[in-house]
Amino acid sequence: MLTKDLSITFCGVKFPNPFCLSSSPVGNCYEMCAKAYDTGWGGVVFKTIGFFIANEVSPRFDHLVKEDTGFIGFKNMEQIAEHPLEENLAALRRLKEDYPDKVLIASIMGENEQHWEDLARLVQEAGADMIECNFSCPQMTSHAMGSDVGQSPELVEKYCRAVKRGSTLPMLAKMTPNIGDMCEVALAAKRGGADGIAAINTVKSITNIDLNQKIGMPIVNGKSSISGYSGKAVKPIALRFIQQMRTHPELRDFPISGIGGIETWEDAAEFLLLGAATLQVTTGIMQYGYRIVEDMASGLSHYLADQGFDSLQEMVGLANHNIVPAEDLDRSYIVYPNINLDKCVGCGRCYISCYDGGHQAMEWSEKTRTPHCNTEKCVGCLLCGHVCPVGCIDLGEVKFKKGEKEHPVTL
Repeated sequence: MLTKDLSITFCGVKFPNPFCLSSSPVGNCYEMCAKAYDTGWGGVVFKTIGFFIANEVSPRFDHLVKEDTGFIGFKNMEQIAEHPLEENLAALRRLKEDYPDKVLIASIMGENEQHWEDLARLVQEAGADMIECNFSCPQMTSHAMGSDVGQSPELVEKYCRAVKRGSTLPMLAKMTPNIGDMCEVALAAKRGGADGIAAINTVKSITNIDLNQKIGMPIVNGKSSISGYSGKAVKPIALRFIQQMRTHPELRDFPISGIGGIETWEDAAEFLLLGAATLQVTTGIMQYGYRIVEDMASGLSHYLADQGFDSLQEMVGLANHNIVPAEDLDRSYIVYPNINLDKCVGCGRCYISCYDGGHQAMEWSEKTRTPHCNTEKCVGCLLCGHVCPVGCIDLGEVKFKKGEKEHPVTL
C-alpha cells in the first residue's frame, strides 16, 4: 500500500499517479493499454495515430550493451501505428469507456494543417482526455512528418494552431532532442496554443555496425538506417533539456511531461525535481514489463514520506535552483577520496584509471593489494570512485586551495 497519494493535476487533467506509457509499441492496441491500466499505470499515451499507415521493416530493434549489464540503450526503427485510423479510434473509445478514471492521451501526427486539425477533432470525439502532437519521431519516411517538423519552430507553431482549431482538449507538443536549443521550439509551441511540452523523443543514432558484413544494425535485407535511441543512456540528455526549459523565463511555469530513460523510482524523482510533472516510459517496459510501475510507485511514495512532502506537486522543480552556470560553481577547494579498505577487493581499477586517465595520484601496494591517495598529486576529480566496482571510495577530506578563505561546504 502506498504511504503517500501520488495523484497530480497536469494541464487541468487529474492523473491518479504520474506514470504513463509513452507513445510507442507498449501502447499499440486496446489489450496492451488495458493491461497497463490494470497493472497500475496512471495514464497511457496511445501509439501515434494518423492518416498515414506505417509499413514497418523487420527486424526493427537493436541495443547497446556495457560489459555484463543488460542493454543501456535501445534503438528502434518503428514509425507510427500500423493499424487503420478507425481501428485506433475504436480502441480509444473502448479504453475510455472501460477505464473512465484513468488518463487517455491520444498521440497524433499529420502531414499538413488539415490533417492535424482533423485528427485532433477525431480523437476528441473518441474520448481522449488530452492530445500529444508528435513532432519528433526520427525515423518517419516522410519529411513532412516527424523530427524534421520538430526542428522548425514555424511548422510547430502552425501545426499547434491547427490542432487547437480542431479540438478543445489540453495539448502537448512532443519535442525532438535532435536540436541544439529546445526552448526555441517549445516557445513556438506555446505561441501556437500548446498547453505543455512532452520531452524528449528518441535521439537519432547508429548503435552498432556488423563488423563482418559492414552494415549497421539492425540489418534489413543488407541495409540499415539512422533511427531513434532510447533507454537509460538518454536520461542525462532528457534531464538537461527539461532543466533548460523550466529555467527559461517564458517557460518556467509551462507544464512538462518527462520522457527518457525512466526505469526506477529514483529516475522518476529526478525528472520531477527538475520540473516534469508526469512521466512517460517505454524502453523500461520493453525490458522489464508493465509491472515496473509497482516498484516506481511504491518507491516514489516512500520518498515523499521520507522527505516530508504532502503532495507530488511540492517536489516539482525543486532542484533547479541548485543547477547554476559553470562560472558560478565554487572552485576554492579540493575533495580528496576516502578509501574504505575493509570493502576494497584489491582489483586495482582505481590505480589503473588514475594512472592512465587521471593525475597519477593513486599509489598501489603490491604487497597488500591496496590503493593509497597521494594528496600532493590528487586534484580531487574522484575518477577513482566512479570506476570502483564495489563502492569503497567516496568523498573524504576537504582542503581549501592556497589563498582561499575557508567556508562551509555542502557535499
